[in-house]
Amino acid sequence: MAVQRTDAASWLRELVLVYAMCWTVSLGFVAGQTGQLNVDASPQNARKIPDKMFGIFFEEINHAGAGGLWAELVSNRGFEAGGPNTPSNIDPWLIIGNESSIIVGTDRTSCFEQNPVALRMEVLCDSKGTNNCPSGGVGVYNPGYWGMNIERRRVYKVGLHIRSSDAVSLTVSLTSSDGLQKLASHTITASKKQFAKWTKIEFHLKSSQTNTNSRLQLTTSKSGVIWLDQVSVMPSDTYMGHGFRKDLASMLANLKPQFLKFPGGNYAMGNYLRNAFRWSETVGPWEERPGHFNDAWGYWTDDGLGFFEFLQLAEDLGASPVWVVNDGSSNLHGLLGASQNEEVSTATIASLVKDVVDGIEFARGGPKTTWGSVRAAMGHPQPFNLDYVSIGNQECWMLYYRGNYQKFYSAIKAAYPDINVVSSCDKSTISPSNPADLYDVHVYTSSSDMFSRTSMFDNTTRSGPKAIVSEYAVTGKDAGKGTLVAALAEAAFLVGLERNSDVVEMASCAPLFVNDNDRRWSPDAIVFNSWQNYGCPNYWMLHFFKDSCGATFHPSNIQISSYNQLVASAITWQNSKDKSTYLKIKLVNFGNQAVNLSISVSGLDEGIKSSGSKKTVLTSSGPLDENSFQQPQKVAPVSSPVDNANEQMGVLVDPYSLTSFDLLLQPSKHSTI
Repeated sequence: MAVQRTDAASWLRELVLVYAMCWTVSLGFVAGQTGQLNVDASPQNARKIPDKMFGIFFEEINHAGAGGLWAELVSNRGFEAGGPNTPSNIDPWLIIGNESSIIVGTDRTSCFEQNPVALRMEVLCDSKGTNNCPSGGVGVYNPGYWGMNIERRRVYKVGLHIRSSDAVSLTVSLTSSDGLQKLASHTITASKKQFAKWTKIEFHLKSSQTNTNSRLQLTTSKSGVIWLDQVSVMPSDTYMGHGFRKDLASMLANLKPQFLKFPGGNYAMGNYLRNAFRWSETVGPWEERPGHFNDAWGYWTDDGLGFFEFLQLAEDLGASPVWVVNDGSSNLHGLLGASQNEEVSTATIASLVKDVVDGIEFARGGPKTTWGSVRAAMGHPQPFNLDYVSIGNQECWMLYYRGNYQKFYSAIKAAYPDINVVSSCDKSTISPSNPADLYDVHVYTSSSDMFSRTSMFDNTTRSGPKAIVSEYAVTGKDAGKGTLVAALAEAAFLVGLERNSDVVEMASCAPLFVNDNDRRWSPDAIVFNSWQNYGCPNYWMLHFFKDSCGATFHPSNIQISSYNQLVASAITWQNSKDKSTYLKIKLVNFGNQAVNLSISVSGLDEGIKSSGSKKTVLTSSGPLDENSFQQPQKVAPVSSPVDNANEQMGVLVDPYSLTSFDLLLQPSKHSTI
């Protein structure tokens, strides 16, 4: 994501809209309008929508990955979050026992070169003698990310590294947040000096009960010194077996995204370059990844969700990966918007350019290449289909961006000429001397302005590179934590992108996820905690567009007097399961008046079947309505059959609503199905 800038006029429009909506809610919806929608479905005026028109953009913000999509339950598993100087802060790990029974600290004795910090537990008490350990022993516990969700009969894979010259009896348990309810446990035992060298221990725990606010405990009642490092707890049944939280990844899959842009905007850049996302430090065995401080959004990431995992997620979703790379700059902004960015000059950018080319080799190189062999060793000998690389995050205005960009572009094209390179500069700056395959556009604005941007690309020149609108969102007071009206404004914007899909190649909203315990940005498409989730209205809105990729766009026009709050689009798409073809008409009513609409469809090769069609509506009792854990489906699509569907139809479009009609077409006379 890029830093948001809002002008005074936009704020004024927003306040006026909020006032109008409050007035509407208090008085009820206004009397209806009458209008006409004409759809030209003739083949000669049709146009194919790009195959990758709609996708998703993932940024490590709001604990979207660490403590979210990435299913690792232990926070700060390698004890590195407190920094390299020891003794250090081990947060969120906490001690079980007092200073008379145990002393816990960190030192730099780990067996991992890039992760030198380990936890040292000096146990002073024992099960016998004068200094008896308390019942249950002493040790440490980890609450995970605001509590671990442990489910009955579910199996969890536990891994940790241990070292001790003493005899060991260490119990690893999953318990309730207060430690009183034991859900599962396993005791690691060893004779003296058996663990004199660092040893990796792995086992499975099967929970006997469910507790949504659990913790991991490591306890002992045997005196001595134990070192621990790289402690992990993962559910054994993750999405596609690749480490992603099943419920959250399934919500992404249900959108049928055709691309996945990652790992973020600000997150990729870092507020300081030392904290930028470094792909090569996020691959290989997870124990050997150093992790880094996500200074853009204020928390530590162990980088279990690394470059390889993003590529794997894209493959699992059937989406094309779009990799955002650091262009040699950071994106820190000081008070009053004053820029404090760091920048690598074009004269010294060569090492960062080589790093990106190496990253492409990791993704696409053969299993015997330098970096392709690293990927193969991770269990993926076949190359990933990486076809898009985006240079930077809206830094075109910076001193060295254009010079650096040309270095990246030339090096990437020399090694991989088929890669699509995305520029952070706008279309007007792109030329033969400053080439690009696509240019990146970000839109953050109020709902009223977003609705008006349905025509944003209407007058764009039709030649030259196409846009990827990789970040768009309604922000401000009427956006709330995800309101109906914000979703409708974004829907109108996407209708405009469909209409202009000859100059817009791809689009994705931002942000995608928010852990409800760490809301750094609102609104977001999907809200979750350790055990629950729900889609915001804009998440459900995206379902209305998931059949558009590769579909056929048909021109349409609305005739309605004194009411400019209705926009429409029409496509034909094919159901991949039964090969049935539908004419989908989408209608966004952004106003407080119902519309009696006459729909007229002309030019169809085949007619509309009288049965088998459906109507789907996204609306609610008020435009500022939101979903929540208590009411996850308060604003969600509702479908119903359409009786007597025809080329000429009269329909009622509710105020503040998104409506689609999927009209089943007669089978083609030339069909072989």
